[in-house]
Amino acid sequence: MSPEKPLLIEPRLHDLGEGFMVRRLLPFRLRRNVGPFVFFDHIGPAELPPGRGLDVRPHPHIGLATVTYLYEGALTHRDSLGFAQVIRPGDVNWMTAGRGIVHSERTPDAERAAGHRMHGIQTWVALPLAHEDDAPEFRHYDAQVLPESTHDGVRLRVIAGRAFGMESPVRIYAPTLYVDVELAQGATLAVPAEHEERAVYVVSGTARIDGEAVLAERMYVLPGTGDVEIVATDSARLLLCGGARLDGERYLWWNFVASSRERIERAKADWLAQRFGQVPGETEFIPLPER
Repeated sequence: MSPEKPLLIEPRLHDLGEGFMVRRLLPFRLRRNVGPFVFFDHIGPAELPPGRGLDVRPHPHIGLATVTYLYEGALTHRDSLGFAQVIRPGDVNWMTAGRGIVHSERTPDAERAAGHRMHGIQTWVALPLAHEDDAPEFRHYDAQVLPESTHDGVRLRVIAGRAFGMESPVRIYAPTLYVDVELAQGATLAVPAEHEERAVYVVSGTARIDGEAVLAERMYVLPGTGDVEIVATDSARLLLCGGARLDGERYLWWNFVASSRERIERAKADWLAQRFGQVPGETEFIPLPER
């Protein structure tokens, strides 16, 4: 249920080594999800020197779609369906895990050799009950196919779903709000109450949300009704996320999302027995956590 009052979520920091930071906003103890978004990580920004890159070894997912969106840098996605795709700033990689998929994410060779700056957002969207055991699939969308508008110091890009009179071509499974927002200093954006659940994440800069000052790297879960006014006190980059309420409780364990604990247990057993399949050309993998 949407909160009656706004909720401010502070990031929890994870150091992946050598100063490469990840900030986790969802799930949060007071707010497990916003609409279908059950996981929200802010990656970087980080300067990767020549010879260093990101290497996320093959690992499994069920019951969700992973959504990767970059501001800077590049990642190569590979999965057990045989897809290999480099994602660059403004593109969308949407991987539907459904009943099970394995994927890896690594820095491309050229960027690894030259050194580069890495910055982006990784989210998980829980699939509706009717689709949580669908066949897995992967879809890539180039940056230029996403709808945009610019007016009065406000630039909007609809990553997925529908907002501000625009609709993204990204395939979704339930009403979704996911918008990249850039505000010039002093610019104002009114967020309409067209989605049941809404949140604003301040990627960079500062803003006032319904008069409340919000610093960078904080998520502000909005009230369930009424328009909300955002004013940039400095030039700011924001993400709006949310959508329809989930159609029931979801359990999260490691990389698995499911509507029952029994389904999570089956996924654990399947990964231990290596029944998920493999990413072609890759032999290493992330073992099942001992917890």
